[in-house]
Amino acid sequence: MSITLILVIITSGISYYALNNYSLMEKLILNPYKVTQRNEYYRFVTSGFIHADFGHLIFNMLSLWFVGEGIERLFSMLFGPSGTIYFLFLYIVGIIVSDIPTFLKHRNNSKYNSLGASGGVSAVLFAAILYSPLMQVCLYFFICMPGFIFGLLFLGYSFYESKRGTSYVNHSAHMVGAIFGFVFMAVVYPSAVPGFLQQILSWRLF
Repeated sequence: MSITLILVIITSGISYYALNNYSLMEKLILNPYKVTQRNEYYRFVTSGFIHADFGHLIFNMLSLWFVGEGIERLFSMLFGPSGTIYFLFLYIVGIIVSDIPTFLKHRNNSKYNSLGASGGVSAVLFAAILYSPLMQVCLYFFICMPGFIFGLLFLGYSFYESKRGTSYVNHSAHMVGAIFGFVFMAVVYPSAVPGFLQQILSWRLF
C-alpha cells in the first residue's frame, strides 16, 4: 500500500471522527491564539488531518491521491529507499509551513480557526508541476489545462482572495503551501528547474 493511500485513509478516518466529535475537533484544529497562549504547536500538524465538511475532505483527498501517487513513485525513482522520507517531509512540512502566515496574522484572535490538508496537497501538486509543467491538471474532471498554466491561475487567485480576506477559505495557506512545494522540489532535485523551463519553451498551444 502506498504512503499516499495510507495518508488518505488516516486523514479520512480522523476527519470523519472529528466531524462527529466536537471536542476532538477543538483539540486538533489550528487556533493561533491557543498555540500562542498554551504552546500547543502540535496543532500545526493535527489541523491538516481534519476538515470542515465532507466536501472539503473529498476534494483534498482526491487531489492528494491523484497527484501524490505519481510524486511518491518519482521520489522513489530519484532517491531510492529515502523517497518515502522525502515525500512525507514535503507533505507534512507543507501543512506546517502553509499555516505560518495565518498563525502570525491571527495569533491574538481567539476566535480564528483553520483546518484542512490543503497546504500539504498544494505542496505536492506544485512539486509535480515543477517536474512536469505540461502535465494535464483538471478541475472537476473536465476543465483541463497544462500544469504551469493552472499553477499561475491558482497562485493569482489565491493571492487575490487572501488580500480580499472576505472568504472563510484560507487562501494564504494554499499559496504558501504551493510555493513551498515548488521550492522544495527545486532544492532536492535542481535538474527540475532547467527541465521546467525547457518544457515550457517547447510547449505549443496548437
